[in-house]
Amino acid sequence: MIAALALAASVSAAPADVTGLWNAPGDGGSTVRLERCGDGLCGYIVTSPHIQADPGQKDVRNRDAAQRGRPLRNLMFMKVRAIGPGHWGDGWVYNPEDGGTYKGVMTLRPDGRLSLKGCVVAPFCKTQTWRRAS
Repeated sequence: MIAALALAASVSAAPADVTGLWNAPGDGGSTVRLERCGDGLCGYIVTSPHIQADPGQKDVRNRDAAQRGRPLRNLMFMKVRAIGPGHWGDGWVYNPEDGGTYKGVMTLRPDGRLSLKGCVVAPFCKTQTWRRAS
């Protein structure tokens, strides 16, 4: 009985596996890929309406002119680290729509969706809710 309880506790304390493909909302939607990197997660752009229209789409809105020639496809746009079960933070999120980099926090919701919040400074934040891609 004690062994079963210990096993159940260790399973519930294990970090959620959110790696893989996720669909982000927006004009036509985008797909992102989350991978483990170091002690956290990195996010990469897989596709977006801009990439579908022009597969060679570049990061033209980046505030750093030296970065504007890099392709959007497979661009790392996020890096966060685990800060608790189902919670990641202490990181950054890059938004290629406006070329800005923001403080990033991600939370796994009970319904299995991910909420990603990027903030310049609270309360100046924007949140997206992602669904796992099928």
